[in-house]
Amino acid sequence: MAGPAAQPGDPAPAPPARRPVPAWSPWLGTVVRLGLAVVWGWAGLAKIADPAEAAQAVRAYEILPEGLVKPVGYALPFLELALALLLVIGLGVRIVAGVSALLLLTFIAGIAAAWARGISIDCGCFGGGGHVDASQTEYLQEILRDTGFLLLAGWLLWRPRTRLSADGWLAS
Repeated sequence: MAGPAAQPGDPAPAPPARRPVPAWSPWLGTVVRLGLAVVWGWAGLAKIADPAEAAQAVRAYEILPEGLVKPVGYALPFLELALALLLVIGLGVRIVAGVSALLLLTFIAGIAAAWARGISIDCGCFGGGGHVDASQTEYLQEILRDTGFLLLAGWLLWRPRTRLSADGWLAS
């Protein structure tokens, strides 16, 4: 049998209690945030020295129209370095994690598309890139690696509060 109906003037029911965040979670988030920053920094620095090579890596996927190859190839290292810097300082962590997740999903889809179409390329994720001999492709490893990085971004989407971050400083 149901309880009595709420009467006007009755206090609103209390919202369900939220589980407290474990004390270790912000520290784990800090490690995840800095780990993802290292990935983006490494990728960006490896490409920024030779933008033409970065554009060649983009071209090898045979996905974008030629008019977009250079802008994407030249801009990608700067985007990766910007993500790295924002993650290091911990500013806009959830937004940066979302952009990271979208970029990683794009990379995974690109690698999978090249693999499915039988194109033999090095992904160019950490410099280099372009066409290679079929025996030199590592599509599964690259997809699994990027999926691991995607999990890091997912953690930061779920738990963006981390220690030693500008977000934490601004919130206090």
